[in-house]
Amino acid sequence: MSNVTFKGGAVKLEGSVPNVGAKAPEVELVAKDLSSVKIGGAKGKYQIINVVPSLDTGVCAMQTRKFNEKAASLSNAEVYVVSLDLPFAQGRFCSTEGIEKVTALSDFRGAKFAKAYGVLLADGPLAGLTTRAVFIVDPSGNIAYKEIVAEITTEPNYDAALAAIK
Repeated sequence: MSNVTFKGGAVKLEGSVPNVGAKAPEVELVAKDLSSVKIGGAKGKYQIINVVPSLDTGVCAMQTRKFNEKAASLSNAEVYVVSLDLPFAQGRFCSTEGIEKVTALSDFRGAKFAKAYGVLLADGPLAGLTTRAVFIVDPSGNIAYKEIVAEITTEPNYDAALAAIK
């Protein structure tokens, strides 16, 4: 159980967060063109899974822009941003912000990712959305790094996350 706060108030997460070294759950999400995309599991390259409550907030937008910039130089990694925003809104955000190195994926069909990765907010003002988190999945499908950001309104540790990619 992670200790997470939103503007200082404690919030609960639903599901259980996979530990470093564990198999990354494979989950099907929805891309901006409404196609299905599976993430987690073995893909033969690293997966940077950038989880945000909503791309319509400043910190989430900043987090996604920073991963987009930092991912430009990575040839051995796929970079995703996962939220419960609708795919149409994600597509508009990526177009407006010039996000080209990050694939936006929506978990709006049943919050399967949020539950499998233990990042669904069970209570508080953002209940029903995902908390802020970063998972790095190695090429063989194991969790190489995880960060459940302690205070939802703050950015993750980008350097620590990217250091998990070899």
